[in-house]
Amino acid sequence: MRTGNTALGAAGLVGFLVLWEAVPRVGVVRDAYFPPVSRVAGALGTEFADEAFWTALGDTLTGWAVGLLIAVTAGILVGIVIAVVPYLREATSSTIEFLRPIPSVALIPLAVLLYGSELRSVLLLVVYASFWQVLIQTLYGVQDVDPVAEETARSYGLGTWARIRHVLWPTALPYVMTGVRLAAAVALILAVTAELVIGAPGLGQRIAVAQSSQAVPEMYALVVVTGLLGLLINVGARTVERRALAWHQSVRGEVAV
Repeated sequence: MRTGNTALGAAGLVGFLVLWEAVPRVGVVRDAYFPPVSRVAGALGTEFADEAFWTALGDTLTGWAVGLLIAVTAGILVGIVIAVVPYLREATSSTIEFLRPIPSVALIPLAVLLYGSELRSVLLLVVYASFWQVLIQTLYGVQDVDPVAEETARSYGLGTWARIRHVLWPTALPYVMTGVRLAAAVALILAVTAELVIGAPGLGQRIAVAQSSQAVPEMYALVVVTGLLGLLINVGARTVERRALAWHQSVRGEVAV
């Protein structure tokens, strides 16, 4: 079954590349604005040979990784604290619902005013966008704890830390991992967006420079790189999720299928 799915996926990718090559060559769109995939591949090879490209890639991955680490750590800690203190949850629910829908891009002027085009501007946007993904999933996970198991743990005299470790965390972990996977993708989007709009060092900045200098094939090559980066991050996040939840019924059932 997996071999069949892989073959279908490869066939779909080949079909997309063939279509991309054909559309500008037959004149459906001007190749000056949408070059064929062969020219983009050539530009991609040129980028790989440029040291500045790898420096920009490192800048983007640094902003993504540091921002994601801060967001995941803060989201889990804040989520657990809010969830285990009922009064705190009631007091913060309206504030969370007010802040959560605010788009991170709306904070770009604030980031520029505070930090200019430094890495800290990227981190501000990445952390803000990713934090909510982890926090909300953590709150859902804690909410799903079986009250009978919680009361049983209390009756056996387990303290707060022991209940968090043996009752709350195993229930919340699948939700937390879902939040981390979503946050990983969101963090990359915001990292590239911040570089593109603010001008912070990274792939987004190189895309903006290529666009403004009419280097169209190079611009599409860099866009392809960001797409591949997103694919690798998604695959990596799913792999980590499966390993962290190898004991969980949902993953064991998926493996069995």
